[in-house]
Amino acid sequence: MRKEDKNTIIEQLTATISEYGHFYLVDMTAMNAASTSALRRACYKADIKLVVVKNTLLHKALESLDLDYSPLYNSLKGATSVMFCNTANAPAKLLKEVAKDGIPGLKAAYAEEGFYIGADQLDALISIKSKNEVIADVIALLQSPAKSVISALQSGGNTIHGVLKTLGDR
Repeated sequence: MRKEDKNTIIEQLTATISEYGHFYLVDMTAMNAASTSALRRACYKADIKLVVVKNTLLHKALESLDLDYSPLYNSLKGATSVMFCNTANAPAKLLKEVAKDGIPGLKAAYAEEGFYIGADQLDALISIKSKNEVIADVIALLQSPAKSVISALQSGGNTIHGVLKTLGDR
């Protein structure tokens, strides 16, 4: 591969990493063509970009960015595929659903500004809440006390109305 081609690929990888907030490093070497194709289709449906990369080019792309991605460098061995996404737990859920006997296997991930190294981190990645899920939880927490106050006022309002009506009749 020519140096110009490598530089172009590094620039594209750098732009893709910057564009997406989260990415997973996955080992798909033991997958056959049919299961690889099925995984690609599932990624497309889940709005996940799946890219097969050379480890050295990905390493150089990660080095060119402002953030220190050094915890991921030891995971760049063997064949590596990268799953890019905007929702932190989407690839983890997909891997859990598709994986049979640990294939495809999670090598590492960068999600919600944290590093997750090893296949044993898959359950932790699944439990990460997306930004929209956290906002929904906060809104639900804020609405709960307000609903209680409104409910109490409404039920109390009927009682006060009855007492005032009785007093007015006397």
